[in-house]
Amino acid sequence: MLLLIVLAAIVVLLLLITVAKLNPFVSLIITAIGVGYAAGMPLVGPDSAHPGIIDSIKAGMGNTLGFLAIVLVLGTMLGKMMAESGGAERIARTLIDRFGERNVHWAMMFVAFIVGIPVFFQVGFVLLVPLIFTIARKTGASLVQIGLPLVAGLSVVHGLVPPHPAAMAAVGIFKADVGLTILYSIIVGLPTAIIAGPIYGKWIGKRIFKEIPKEIGEQLAESKEGKELPGFGNTVFTVLVPVILMLTATIADLFLVKNSPLFNFFKFLGDPVVALLVATVYSFFSLGFARGLSRETILKFTNDCLAPTATILLVIGAGGAFNKVLLDSGIGKYIADWAQSSHVSPILLGWGIAAMIRVATGSATVSMMTAAGIVAPIAAVIPGTSAELLVLATGAGSLILSHVNDSGFWMIKEYFGMSVKETLLTWTAVETIISVVALALIMVLAVFV
Repeated sequence: MLLLIVLAAIVVLLLLITVAKLNPFVSLIITAIGVGYAAGMPLVGPDSAHPGIIDSIKAGMGNTLGFLAIVLVLGTMLGKMMAESGGAERIARTLIDRFGERNVHWAMMFVAFIVGIPVFFQVGFVLLVPLIFTIARKTGASLVQIGLPLVAGLSVVHGLVPPHPAAMAAVGIFKADVGLTILYSIIVGLPTAIIAGPIYGKWIGKRIFKEIPKEIGEQLAESKEGKELPGFGNTVFTVLVPVILMLTATIADLFLVKNSPLFNFFKFLGDPVVALLVATVYSFFSLGFARGLSRETILKFTNDCLAPTATILLVIGAGGAFNKVLLDSGIGKYIADWAQSSHVSPILLGWGIAAMIRVATGSATVSMMTAAGIVAPIAAVIPGTSAELLVLATGAGSLILSHVNDSGFWMIKEYFGMSVKETLLTWTAVETIISVVALALIMVLAVFV
């Protein structure tokens, strides 16, 4: 019965989002209440040791957002400073100069991989799309060949690499090490982005030639040669500060004496909250004050960028609530026992559940959060399962087969001036390649870790 409850909950969640067109936050909360009630949880618990449905929802949402709200806000501010200072454009121009026009599609993938670390996919795409248009106009290459490597790099970082919110939430749910997750995500992510981006992009770009859409191209492809940009080294260092600090915490785990003053110092610096705080404050100086921006201007930037994060936070919080109800109702333990006896690979299970929800809902965040909540109890009782690889597996599954129910699908279609069929052959294919190739590399990596 408990397994049927979970399956029914997933179906109901998908129907609420796709058919009833309910907001994902509302859908997740309704589904969480239904799961708790069906599993026999009391509406209100008698004490903290026996929580009721509403107690679990409050605790799950609070515990999830207590950490992620800080990460999301700081990461958004850092991304805003990169956008407004011209730092992202500086990185792009420098790499393109180094790679040359013949290999510009490779440069775009690396640009996206670096710039995408502190910003959301949509933000990174809108930030860099003028560069795509400018390069396509200058080289005469297909917009598809130039653009697909960029969206592939952004998508890989968005789905696999902390400190992106969904990946960070999965790190918390699976109790994974942040530094190791970043390291593994780069090992898996770079070859994945190369195959889905420059290699597939060049192949399909020869078959689907698209010129810059006239109206939007006139607005976004104008020259900005007169704009003074920050230095390349300073910009890259600013972006990588949080990643470097989080990796130092992992190195401290490997080489320093536990609970020594130096160990505690590096663990403190490597905490995602502290790492992003340091990077964000540093960006105010390196990309702000040092470039002549006033305190008032920086304050305006950091205030204006926060409004779009509300929806993301709510969906992630509701995913945490759903996860908590699964655990407190006993369903999590039952699924774990069932998976252990059936010998289903948690990595394949996490990828499969995330992929199914992604195809049905179009939301990578919803699919990753739901899959993590279901698979986490299984991973806890199966020895030898890497929590870090489970984060990557659910992230990879959450990227598969983006189609007409995904806002990203329509954004790529309109900016590139493609038909629905052309978008399926380009964007949808790239997302599916990313998901499948990443899973294959994760399975290979699982042999060694």
